[in-house]
Amino acid sequence: MSGVTRPATFRDVFAVREFRPFFGTYTLSTIGDELARVALTVLVYQRTDSPLLAAFTFALGFLPWALGGPVLATIADRFPRHRVLITSDVVRAVLVAGMAVPGTPLAVLLVLLFLVSLCAPPFESARSALMADVLEGERYAVATSLTNVSLQMAQVVGFLAAGGLVTVLSPTAVLLADAATFAVSAVWLTAGLQRRPAPTDGVTEPSSVWREAGEGLRLIGGSPRLLAIIALLWVGTLFANAAEGIAVPLTDELGERAAQVGVLLAAQPLGMTVGGLVLARLLGTARSDRLMPLLVGLSLAPVLLAGLVAMSAGPGRVAYALVVGLMFVSGLGASWSIPLNVAFVQAVPPAFRGRAFGVAVSGLYGIQGVGALAAGLAAEGLAPSAVVALAGGIGLVAVVPPLLAYGRTRAASGGDVAEERPAAGPSVS
Repeated sequence: MSGVTRPATFRDVFAVREFRPFFGTYTLSTIGDELARVALTVLVYQRTDSPLLAAFTFALGFLPWALGGPVLATIADRFPRHRVLITSDVVRAVLVAGMAVPGTPLAVLLVLLFLVSLCAPPFESARSALMADVLEGERYAVATSLTNVSLQMAQVVGFLAAGGLVTVLSPTAVLLADAATFAVSAVWLTAGLQRRPAPTDGVTEPSSVWREAGEGLRLIGGSPRLLAIIALLWVGTLFANAAEGIAVPLTDELGERAAQVGVLLAAQPLGMTVGGLVLARLLGTARSDRLMPLLVGLSLAPVLLAGLVAMSAGPGRVAYALVVGLMFVSGLGASWSIPLNVAFVQAVPPAFRGRAFGVAVSGLYGIQGVGALAAGLAAEGLAPSAVVALAGGIGLVAVVPPLLAYGRTRAASGGDVAEERPAAGPSVS
């Protein structure tokens, strides 16, 4: 497939047969994951009344990325990527079904949750790399926007459903629903993906996962452009999303019930859904890239304001509604990750995409886990609203250096994100 000569549409992207299972299974599995995440987080907070333990439960799904993500992600470059996707879903379906066994102790549930999360790095790296093989140019940019929209909408549905289901169903039922999403995803991917051999960079002798993980780190470390993209992604996400880890105690501080936790958690993903659609259909990749500083600021300033509103207004429906609204606006700004994703894939050679995505996504999820844990720890001594305000305020300052570095490397790489060249992009020395 050659680069398109006109702006791609949603119809163009869905016309690619292999994109449809990518889109559908990702949406389905994410809904199930958020159902389980909220159910377990609420359960732990109800049993322990500890913001730190609740945040730890919420963050546990992210921690395998930080602990071993770059190594686990190399699996996407060592085996056929379609096989990595299907196997990961089968293993997760079995493990989550095991979590649903009635009477399972809380400690065992958390261990199983950690094991389930170990499957995420190879799955996400394989999915990201394979999608870049299937789609090129502006089709890839639109597909990335759609995938981000899918992720955010799935989180919205999952969070909202979890907020209601956690009050009427047992965690067992919610976990069984999550296991079913993985099983359906495995079947759909098996039926819908073309069989491709494992990728190669021209080296025929076997390589260890440690060597390949090191290659991914060296690839990014040797490119100022990739370093700037990674730094902006990690720092911006760290502070914009830290409040998720204390959503349960924050909702409690605002005088709302557990059912309202899902609404609060859904606000940012819903905002990012709207923002992603605007970027994909109205602005385009290049114009969105030029708006990066404004969008990054828009993702963090409302977090600061939300914390200040919660601190000053105290418990009540009005304060809760204002906080939810501000988190929605934060999500609108967080759509900056879409043009950043396109810039990243354009700078990575195809054979290294699994490794490079592994490093990028490992850090992204790892930093989200660290942010959630840090927020939970801070909320042991401060009001959750104060922690939210601190996250927004510190984030606005911390994001300035990576934004400046991104602007410098953007100019050095030729200006705007290209809208018509293939997604593989140039080789990185």
